[in-house]
Amino acid sequence: MCLNSQTLTLLDEKGRSIAGYPVSTGLNGAGEQNGSGCTPRGAHYLRAMVGAGLPANTVFRARRPTGEIYTPELAASHPGRDWILSRILWLCGLEPGKNRGGNVDTFRRFIYIHGTPDTEPMGQARSHGCIRMRNDDVIELFGAARTGMPVTIR
Repeated sequence: MCLNSQTLTLLDEKGRSIAGYPVSTGLNGAGEQNGSGCTPRGAHYLRAMVGAGLPANTVFRARRPTGEIYTPELAASHPGRDWILSRILWLCGLEPGKNRGGNVDTFRRFIYIHGTPDTEPMGQARSHGCIRMRNDDVIELFGAARTGMPVTIR
């Protein structure tokens, strides 16, 4: 995951690129502090995966499906809501004092790779710290991912 280019690259076991996706990361830039709205850097792994088998545009709150499917009409009735859609890949830091533990813990900050409304721009930092993706892209990535998979954010 590269913050400068706002791209996520999926690598195979030999480190070769097998897919690339545009993303949107933290509007406040890179950073690890709790409450910063920044995207944490460094070595992470996928701690949990949520949403297998659910329809595209499923709405999540607190990692649970709400029973809603995102539509422009639903968005209009909830202005300002931070939409977490389709799939959630929950990250956990691996570097104590940098992105794990204390006030810099990626997992306790609820930093995810997740779907967002397809009307949201990709390639621009706009999130609250998470890594946002197009719904079709996050569903594709979810299908290729596994818990424990390494994720590096640079």
